[in-house]
Amino acid sequence: MIPDRLDTTWIVLIGLALATILVPPLVPRPLFANALLLTFAALKGRRIVLDFLDLRAAPALWRGLVSAWILIVVLFAWLASAVVVLI
Repeated sequence: MIPDRLDTTWIVLIGLALATILVPPLVPRPLFANALLLTFAALKGRRIVLDFLDLRAAPALWRGLVSAWILIVVLFAWLASAVVVLI
């Protein structure tokens, strides 16, 4: 039996959540750890938007806008964490 897209996304989300739990104790550099955690968050957000909110079937403009929004939010969060770490 081949898993459908939602099952695959669910498994990927669980794997990313477990990776999110494992990163802080394993990565000693806070700036790199924050970047890695936020990358996981962006990947999870994109998978949720594309598969569970069914944006995969939407026009490319909407997919691009929502993906850009996720990227902008993650970049602002990383900049904020970088300022805190560097100060």
